[in-house]
Amino acid sequence: MNGEYAIDVHGLSKSFGHKRVVNGLSLRVEKGEIYGFLGPNGSGKTTSIRMLCGLLTPDEGSGTCLGFDVRSQSAEIKKQVGYMTQRFSFYEDLSIRENLDFVARLYAMPNRKQTVQAGMEDLGLADRADQLAGTLSGGWKQRLALAACMLHRPRLLLLDEPTAGVDPKARRDFWDEIHRLAGQGISVLVSTHYMDEAARCHRLAYIAYGNLLASGSPEALIAQSGLASFDVKDDDPALAERLRKLPGVQQVVAMGNLYSVSGRDGALIEQGLASLPGLRFERAETGLEQVFIQLMENVQDAPP
Repeated sequence: MNGEYAIDVHGLSKSFGHKRVVNGLSLRVEKGEIYGFLGPNGSGKTTSIRMLCGLLTPDEGSGTCLGFDVRSQSAEIKKQVGYMTQRFSFYEDLSIRENLDFVARLYAMPNRKQTVQAGMEDLGLADRADQLAGTLSGGWKQRLALAACMLHRPRLLLLDEPTAGVDPKARRDFWDEIHRLAGQGISVLVSTHYMDEAARCHRLAYIAYGNLLASGSPEALIAQSGLASFDVKDDDPALAERLRKLPGVQQVVAMGNLYSVSGRDGALIEQGLASLPGLRFERAETGLEQVFIQLMENVQDAPP
């Protein structure tokens, strides 16, 4: 990363009534960085994104987005940010071309026809230009939404669970596109529930109940978790309960004929596994899923 901050905010907080939705969020996102937001539903991810792009004014805190003050220059921020929401929000009875032309009109873009054509070609939509949006698959609707976000050439993309309900190939294609855009210097802040997507971010933040619990690169978060993991090969459906009762074991996940076992005390877990007659096991790499399950368990008793 190059050290230029697309987002640099400190202590952002937001409440709705008596409910504090975001509590003292501090965040730095560098130019050309893909920064992932993770956390359970209702954790404050969407509210945080809306504060950053100027749609919501923070109750407390300060900072900049693309060099503009998040509290007093929201209009300037909106002009240079592309925001993709969770829901498909285009006219289903209009074609791809007509939807993009409508967006171009909203931004009062010059040379609309050329801009729309270039946007379609950039995201592989030109061959479907006259297809009605309502007849598109989830993956193609996603491409249309991204094309609309990019029409005004934003410097920052804010993507709120953009791949929910999309098939794995379309998700992979979408992320290839995101990395291509980041390579052009566009910064990306994306919320997701998918661990394979989280692993493709340069850095991650985990939020629960409005609080930032952990942040860093995927590798750093795995290292900071202190978890040791083992793969246990066995097809006994009753084995899971026995594994959970072993000293030091915090997580047991069944995956076909394999159990993933993890906890903080690797030596203690290994000793316990070795005590079970005939059990086949080996050390394994800890994944982001285990890390975030651990974080969720630490806050599972927090108020709704």
